[in-house]
Amino acid sequence: QVQLVESGGGLVQAGGSLRLSCTASGRTFSRYGMGWFRQPPGKERECLAAVDWSGGATYYTDSVKGRFAVSRDNAKNTVYLQMNSLKPEDTATYYCAANFVGAAYGSADNYNFWGQGTQVTVSS
Repeated sequence: QVQLVESGGGLVQAGGSLRLSCTASGRTFSRYGMGWFRQPPGKERECLAAVDWSGGATYYTDSVKGRFAVSRDNAKNTVYLQMNSLKPEDTATYYCAANFVGAAYGSADNYNFWGQGTQVTVSS
């Protein structure tokens, strides 16, 4: 069992930046692929970015390419999402997730564990 805890959300003005963190329990974090997702109110959850177990492979959805960056620190059991040039349409609950395979999957169906989420609100 893996427990994931997100942090770093909050209220930011358009054009600003936030860095989300997701810290995992357990000693096997370095084996997991990690993903960042978001779910705006009334909409489906979408994958924004993912990173494989080594940090060497990443995935980004088109809407965040060039603005968001995913990274991980296996020594700290933590994965990060740096978000720059934020827009009001980035407002959502943001979740991190882990998959057993260790890959940078871009689909929620491939993930086994989920955090509780952190709210990001971008004001115009």
